[in-house]
This record gives sequence, structure tokens and C-alpha cells, in this order.
Amino acid sequence: MISLCDQMSNPTVLQVVAAVLVDRQGRVLVAQRPPGKWAASRWEFPGGKVEPGEDEAAAVVRELHEELGVRVDAQQRLAEVCHDYPDRRVAIGLWLVLRHEGEPQGLDGQALRWVTLEELADIDLLEADLPMLPVLAAALGR
Repeated sequence: MISLCDQMSNPTVLQVVAAVLVDRQGRVLVAQRPPGKWAASRWEFPGGKVEPGEDEAAAVVRELHEELGVRVDAQQRLAEVCHDYPDRRVAIGLWLVLRHEGEPQGLDGQALRWVTLEELADIDLLEADLPMLPVLAAALGR
């Protein structure tokens, strides 16, 4: 597992997970943050906060069920990425979904889009997700 986090410079750390689903064409799923939310209209990998007492693997399963309506059958942790915002640090566990059941749907009102790895550089992806791209490319053999 890769860690792209340095020493803690911000005492408030928010633990989250980001999940990567890959379709048969090798494209990855991104979600657009809905209106009214922080960073609305920006793109990100699906996921969310790790609840107290919950481990990351369980958070991936729960978040993708709540947000996308899919059931995760197998996943693999790829990395931990940290990003500092003015008021907090976000520690993101990056997970590759190996198997899932169901067709993803934007259950939180978010738009979904399947994109190639190359297209990820051209969409308005959140800054915290950008360091994940080389890790993801390596995991997918590209």
C-alpha cells in the first residue's frame, strides 16, 4: 500500500474513502458534486466519510450502496492520500473495486460519468483526487 501523506501539519483530520469502479472498456466512474454541497459541480471519485467505529473497507461498501446503489463484492486498498484544506486535512483511503453488483446510479442527485484515465486530467477533478491518478494508472497497468 502506498502512502502519500507526510507529517500531520493540520490537527483536524477527516478520514474518508474514495472508490474506483472500472467498466469493461477500462473507464473509471466519477461523480459530480451536487448543487448546494461544498465544491459543487466539481468531479470526484465516489465515496465519503468513514463513520466512527467503521473500518475503511466497510465504509466503501456502505458509501457505494448509499450513493450509487451497488453492492461491492471485492475491493483492494491502493493508497492513502492526504490533502490540506485551510481548516482540515483529509486523509483519503483509495480503493479499487474489483467486483460489484448493480448498475451505478446517482442516488444523491449527483451526475455520474465514465471516463478514461486520460480524460481525468481534463475534467474539473478535486485537488485531493489528483495525486491518486498515478497510483490508479499503475494499479490498472497503464
